[in-house]
Amino acid sequence: MIELYTAPTPNGWKASVTLEELGLPYKAIAINLMEGDQKNPEFLRLNPNGRIPAIVDKSADNLAIFESGAIMVYLAEKTGKLMPSDAAGRSQVMQWLMFQMGGIGPMMGQANVFFRYMEEKIPTAISRYHNEVRRLFSVLDGHLADNEYLAGDYSIADIANWCWVRTHNWSGVDTEGLEHLQRWVNAIYERPAALQGIKVPVDMSEVLKDEKGAGNFAKNARKMVTK
Repeated sequence: MIELYTAPTPNGWKASVTLEELGLPYKAIAINLMEGDQKNPEFLRLNPNGRIPAIVDKSADNLAIFESGAIMVYLAEKTGKLMPSDAAGRSQVMQWLMFQMGGIGPMMGQANVFFRYMEEKIPTAISRYHNEVRRLFSVLDGHLADNEYLAGDYSIADIANWCWVRTHNWSGVDTEGLEHLQRWVNAIYERPAALQGIKVPVDMSEVLKDEKGAGNFAKNARKMVTK
């Protein structure tokens, strides 16, 4: 049994979608980021950085793992799925996983902060992150023009990037003209495990279904980014 400490964010979904795709039994434990659960001593023992997600593998002597990418690699290697076993194939998956962790995630995260959360709107900051996210999307689109998935077969590289890219509207970045990226995003939406994973620990589509809900969520999230 895997204990998953998570919240409804792209990084949290990376872990829950992976668990769903692998069919591993797990228990989702919601971490309320707005209330600061991630700073509690109990959680900091699992992740000293105070971020979600984190897992505890009860079947492996209560092994605790933090950082979403590290969790995905661990789970893939534990099961022998969603990651090629040969060096070349594994390298391809790791490259596109690092692309998300070093580029897509941080840049979309900053776009969210300046475009969605900060009360003061700084046009130059918003433009800087929107332009960089769009550039990164173009890199993905170019690669996907000749590839069904990012690294051969469907893998944790696809899951990691998809969990962020699918939220592009929240970041204020459109995907118009990126037909290969759109095709890939839509294809993964057809996977039942992916759909289930993005409802963990709560279904945010219900929270953000109207402007009032989105506005309240952004207002509450502002507390986190301004501390």
